[in-house]
Amino acid sequence: MRALIVLLAVLNLGVTAWWLFRPDAAPVATVDDAPSGIARLQLVSERPDLQPPANAAPPPPAVAVDTAATIATPAERCYSIGPFSDPAAMAAAQGALRPAALRLRTRTVQRDSGRGWRVFLPAAPDRATADAAAARLRAAGFTDLLIVADGAEANSVALGRFSTEARARQHAQTLVAAGFQARAESLGEARNSGWIDVAAKADFDAAAARRSSGVAEARSIDCATIR
Repeated sequence: MRALIVLLAVLNLGVTAWWLFRPDAAPVATVDDAPSGIARLQLVSERPDLQPPANAAPPPPAVAVDTAATIATPAERCYSIGPFSDPAAMAAAQGALRPAALRLRTRTVQRDSGRGWRVFLPAAPDRATADAAAARLRAAGFTDLLIVADGAEANSVALGRFSTEARARQHAQTLVAAGFQARAESLGEARNSGWIDVAAKADFDAAAARRSSGVAEARSIDCATIR
């Protein structure tokens, strides 16, 4: 027991001596003690040269972009203005429209007389030739025909009357395909009408142009048709 007490006393003395005479701890490296050649990281707030001047103006506020306003508008719009039955009136309207036009053209179209259309074979030199043509037509299945006996159209072969140009021309084309020299023609005096096709900027007032020209229509058309 005495020996144990002596051992404990010696241990306590050893621990006390180590505590009193231990070497100082190695200093902990700081950022300033970093190896040479390696830049130290710095916050922007630690760099005086990067701070804005005290009297610097604040950044401008963000501007909202209106996407609807940025959509491009058509560069041009195109119209067909008419019909003109008087060439002088058409020429006057053309002169009035030209300053506002990017491109402009005039054209003449044949209007239906209102009496319909007919399909026929032109007059033959004599009745025998007309009869032979009629026989060939019947053999080909075209039985709705009439040989004109007298007048300016004598010895021609009438092949039907139609209310519209489209139907008359379709029938004439069928006859031509079968080998006959058929024609489609408007009944009565043919009437021509003039139109002015104009390509203008998007703000062009087509209604006002129509009124000043004294015509009935100002139709929107494809600009690609005006060269």
